[in-house]
Amino acid sequence: MAGPIIWDEKQKVTSNRVTVDPITRLEGHGKIEIFLNDKGDVTNAYWQVPEVRGFERFCIGRRVTELNQITARLCGVCPGAHHLASTKAIDGCYSAKPTEAAFHIRDTFYHAHFVHSHIAHFYALAAPDFVCGPAAPAAERNVLGVVAHVGLELGSAVLKARAEAQNIQGIIGGKPTHPVMGVPGGVSKAISKEEAKQIQDYSENLVKFAETSLQVFKDVVLANKEYVDIITNKDLYYNETYHMGLVNDKNQLEFHDGKVRVVDNDRKQVDLYDPKDYLDHIAEADEPWSYEKFPYLRKPGYKGLVPGMDSGLYRASPLSRLNTCESISTPEANEALNDYRALFKSLGVEGSVQYTLATHYARIIEMLYAAEKLKEDAYSDKLTDPNIKQHDLVPGGRGVGCVEAPRGTLTHDYTCDENGIVTACNLVVGTTNNNGPICMDVAKVAKGLIHNFEVSPGLLNMVEMAFRAYDPCNSCATHSLPGQMPLTAEIRNADGSIYDTVTRN
Repeated sequence: MAGPIIWDEKQKVTSNRVTVDPITRLEGHGKIEIFLNDKGDVTNAYWQVPEVRGFERFCIGRRVTELNQITARLCGVCPGAHHLASTKAIDGCYSAKPTEAAFHIRDTFYHAHFVHSHIAHFYALAAPDFVCGPAAPAAERNVLGVVAHVGLELGSAVLKARAEAQNIQGIIGGKPTHPVMGVPGGVSKAISKEEAKQIQDYSENLVKFAETSLQVFKDVVLANKEYVDIITNKDLYYNETYHMGLVNDKNQLEFHDGKVRVVDNDRKQVDLYDPKDYLDHIAEADEPWSYEKFPYLRKPGYKGLVPGMDSGLYRASPLSRLNTCESISTPEANEALNDYRALFKSLGVEGSVQYTLATHYARIIEMLYAAEKLKEDAYSDKLTDPNIKQHDLVPGGRGVGCVEAPRGTLTHDYTCDENGIVTACNLVVGTTNNNGPICMDVAKVAKGLIHNFEVSPGLLNMVEMAFRAYDPCNSCATHSLPGQMPLTAEIRNADGSIYDTVTRN
């Protein structure tokens, strides 16, 4: 389907600063600032998040039972992840454990959410770079360009699959985008046999669609040597970091519940902890040029934006989850994982896969796992069990809810008083975990591609591909309030010319 990469003509820039603003195909806002030396080579580049959204502060003083709807509205991309993590934290604030039926209903909902989210990222946000080509004209690098290359039949299948996964979320969650199902110790609504049959039918189709998507990735990306060479170029999309992800008691891939596992460059376990103890294992640093925090492992600590096992930076992403798990519990996804590991072993990788663009491959394998797991859940008698909630619950105390969001490990941490009013709130969001590695990747790719003041739209898109692999959600991830972030405000005349510039350093 994909042809050779045809690079567009480079253009000379006359400034020592190149700005990509706005950056594209992500949720939220951001920009990339690239600084050149007198020879026109890159000295540094910054993935900068200039928006500030203090959601953690907004939650204080609210009823804790409202938070799973408030936080689900952080954005429209991963509301299911926030709703479920928040509901688990609310469980903790009420010292409540969900009933077996409630846990199963939540599990079914969540795997549908994963399928829905991964479809959106792969086909709408990532695929234009591989199907159309990283240097294709900007007007073609979009979902319509993808459809033009792969055909209307696959394009229709993408829309149908997303709709079916969304419908499952609507049946279980009450709303397809901003769910309202979660209550302390349970869910608000039982699933009827008729609804279960709908979910079963949808799940059958979604497994087939995930199988098709894996084949599309093999045909379009893995069969194109130029793309594989880009993915496996250590001078561009490669950084050695730790990796984090939830696993079950067999160290298998887990999205909904489990312990947090951390592995090193050799894919050896260096940490394993209960989510409620996360503050003993990770911390967050601030940098003056971003409103997004920089999480790191307390051991070995924050050393700045540097790679390697002496640095505490880690990734939490689809790539990370395939590094942290030993296997996958569903058969087809586990087979795909073995093929994935065999491919990278043939390229000399013995431990963790550290190639950032391999995240797209990992995401497709996760889509297949989520679809298979959804199908398992859909045919279980637990889905229609009417025992869906705990009763006679009393609020007061701390609750920590942790799930794997499509973008990485997501933690909600609430404390409420005896009246159920929130007194403290902390969120460590999937994208926030990856903030440091995203910055490193963007800088490395810019340094590897831009020389002698020569840039082009294609090269700048290659720089953007570094962050796009993480499927970042800046609306969810932006919580830091440093107070004195450097700021430049331009006051413009009606004709667009600059009247005055005010700068705070």
